[in-house]
Amino acid sequence: MAISSTFSGAKLERLLINSCSSPSASSLRACSLSHQQMKAFSKPNRGRKALAQRTGGVRCEVAQSDAINEGDKMDPSKASALSALEQLKTSAADRYTKERSSIVVIGLSVHTAPVEMREKLAIPEAEWPRAIAELCGLNHIEEAAVLSTCNRMEIYVVALSQHRGVKEVTEWMSKTSGIPVSEICEHRFLLYNKDATQHIFEVSAGLDSLVLGEGQILAQVKQVVKVGQGVVGFGRNISGLFKHAITVGKRVRTETNIAAGAVSVSSAAVELALMKLPESSHATARMLVIGAGKMGKLVIKHLVAKGCTKMVVVNRSEEKVAAIHEEMQGVEIIYRPLTDMLACSAEADVVFTSTASETPLFLKEHVKDLPPVSSEVGGLRLFVDISVPRNVGSCVSDVEGARLYNVDDLKEVVAANKEDRLRKAMEAQAIIAEESKQFEAWRDSLETVPTIKKLRAYAERIRVAELEKCLSKMGEDIPKKTRRAVDDLSRGIVNKLLHGPMQHLRCDGSDDRTLSETLENMHALNRMFGLESDISLFEQKIRAKVEQSQKIVEVGNLTIRGSNGS
Repeated sequence: MAISSTFSGAKLERLLINSCSSPSASSLRACSLSHQQMKAFSKPNRGRKALAQRTGGVRCEVAQSDAINEGDKMDPSKASALSALEQLKTSAADRYTKERSSIVVIGLSVHTAPVEMREKLAIPEAEWPRAIAELCGLNHIEEAAVLSTCNRMEIYVVALSQHRGVKEVTEWMSKTSGIPVSEICEHRFLLYNKDATQHIFEVSAGLDSLVLGEGQILAQVKQVVKVGQGVVGFGRNISGLFKHAITVGKRVRTETNIAAGAVSVSSAAVELALMKLPESSHATARMLVIGAGKMGKLVIKHLVAKGCTKMVVVNRSEEKVAAIHEEMQGVEIIYRPLTDMLACSAEADVVFTSTASETPLFLKEHVKDLPPVSSEVGGLRLFVDISVPRNVGSCVSDVEGARLYNVDDLKEVVAANKEDRLRKAMEAQAIIAEESKQFEAWRDSLETVPTIKKLRAYAERIRVAELEKCLSKMGEDIPKKTRRAVDDLSRGIVNKLLHGPMQHLRCDGSDDRTLSETLENMHALNRMFGLESDISLFEQKIRAKVEQSQKIVEVGNLTIRGSNGS
C-alpha cells in the first residue's frame, strides 16, 4: 500500500480551524504559522523510520530540538504558540502521513442483517447526494458513495483513518436510522482496501447477490455513478472504483455463463409464489401486482413467462402500466389506481408488492376483513413483498388465511443448484482477481500524479523563458514558420528529456517496477527539482479559513449580546 508524502490539505485546514475555534489569544497565536513551520506538514516521509527507531515513537518532522535551540530567545507567548503547534502536529497531522487514505466499506446485506434492520437503514436514491455530503462532512471521511438496494445497504468511503472513519460512519448510520450503534455493529461487515475492492467487484458481477448472476445489481451500481456525477464527495477514488466495478460486471457476464438461466429477485418472487400454490391453480390463480416500477415490471414479465395471461396492476399513475401493456401483447393487464388497492386485494389470490413507499401499505387491520380465497388455490392469500422498506407489515402473518413472504424468504428458491452456482462463481473470481490488481495499480499511480504535473509545469516554465530569450535575439522580423519550427524544437527536446523520468513515475502494473521504487523516484525528483507544494499559497488559504472562522465567532458573539440586551 502506498505511503502518502503529504498531509491532506483539506483535513489539515479543518484541524487547524477546529484548534482555533476558541477565540483566546493563545489559540490565535498557535494558528499563526510561519513558512518553515507549515512546511513540516508537507515534507516527504523520508527518515521517518530512523526517527521512530531513535525515539521509540513516530513524531512529525519538526524535531523537538528546534524548540530547544530557540528556547532562550523566545518569550512565553511564542513558546506557548510553538507548544500548541507541536501538539497539533503530533496528535493530528502525523497520524495521516504514515499511511495512505483507505477505501472502506461499511455494510449490511441479506447475508448479515434481517430485512427489519435493512429497511430502517435504506436511503432512497433521491437522498444519496445529501448522504454523501453529510458523510464527507465527517472529520475523517474524504469521499463517499451509497449503494442501497432491497438486499443491501453499503456505504463506501475514503477514510483518513480506518478506525475513526468506521466509528464516524457507524454513528452517522445510527443517527439517521435510529438503530443503536451496538446493534449495527452486531450485523455490519467491514472491508478495507483490496478486500473492499474485491467486494464491490463481486457485487457488480452478481456473485454476492441472493440470486447468483442476477443483472439488476449491475444497473444499480451504474445508477450510483450516474447519481454521483457532480456531487462533491463522489471523488476520484470512489468514482474510479465504481466505474471499474461496472467494467467487471460487464466482463464477467460476457466471458462466463454466470447469467445463463440466472433469475432476479422479481423472478424468484414469482417462483416462490408458484411453489406455494397448488400446481393445478397456476393458470387460474388471480394475480395482483402493486407497483409498476422496475421491480413490478419484472414481476409482470415473469408471470407472463410462467403462463399467466391476466392480472391486475395497481399503480399511482396509468402511464407506466399502459407502457407495460403495450410491450406484453396478448396479455390482459388491468390498471387500477392506488385508491382501489384494498378492493383489488379482496379479489386476488396472490398479492405482489414492490413500491417505494416508506410506510406499510398493508397492516393486520387491512387484511383481517378481506374475504377468504378459494380452496382451489390452497385457501391462503399470499402476500409476496419484495420492497425495502417493506410494504406489508409483519403483523399480517398473524391473520388466519394469509401468508406473508419477504425478500429474505427468497433463499428457499435460490438454494437449488448450489454446486452449479459455485462453479460459475469460481470462473468469475479469476476475472475479478485480475481486475482488482489493475484497479490497485491505477490507485497507486495517483500518488505520483501531482509530481508529474509539477515536473511538467517546471520544465514548461524553463522552455518558455528560454524560447523567449532565443526569439528576442533573433529579432522581430522572424517568419512565422521559423518561430513555429523553433517552438516545436523546444517542445521536442523537453518531451524527450522528460520521457525517462515520467516512465519511472508511472506504476500501472504493466511492468515489474514496484510501488516503493516508484515512490522513491517521486521523492528524488521532488528533492532535485524543488517540486514541494507552494507553502505560501497553502498558508494563505488556511489563514483565510481561520479568519473566516473567527469572523463567524465574532458575529455569533455580537448576536448573543444583542439578544441579551433586548
